[in-house]
Amino acid sequence: STIITMSSHHWLLAWLGLELNTLSILPIIMKPQHPRATEATTKYFLIQTTAAALILFASTLNAWDSGNWNISLSSSTLSNTILLSAILLKLGVAPAHLWYPDIIQGSNMTTALVISTWQKLAPLTLLYLTINHISSTAALLAASISVLVGGWGG
Repeated sequence: STIITMSSHHWLLAWLGLELNTLSILPIIMKPQHPRATEATTKYFLIQTTAAALILFASTLNAWDSGNWNISLSSSTLSNTILLSAILLKLGVAPAHLWYPDIIQGSNMTTALVISTWQKLAPLTLLYLTINHISSTAALLAASISVLVGGWGG
């Protein structure tokens, strides 16, 4: 599913890859059969589906404005801003990071490693593919907030 997203140039195929990525990790998070794992799975599912819905909305809005579903041909400022916020939510980057520690605490070490690395590759690829169309001010603001919160939080 990560490779589907990474190799896609069509918004719907990229969205499908992101959703498959989310659905494939849910049983792995839930495997320990512990209440904290159940809570972590539920939180992860809700956050990731919210971000995926925002990505689907932004891509539909972009296709409506431009008439094109190609990822590299994004023209709408509103859809690019929504897309940036959705990708930041998927990545767990500040200021949309408050869900992330709960997910990591509710899973075992191997699952936390997979969530922290492999699950981030597909959204990072989408960010890489769309960075030329995203407002540099918004991207720098998000990066600055992330650095400040990361530095402040230790």
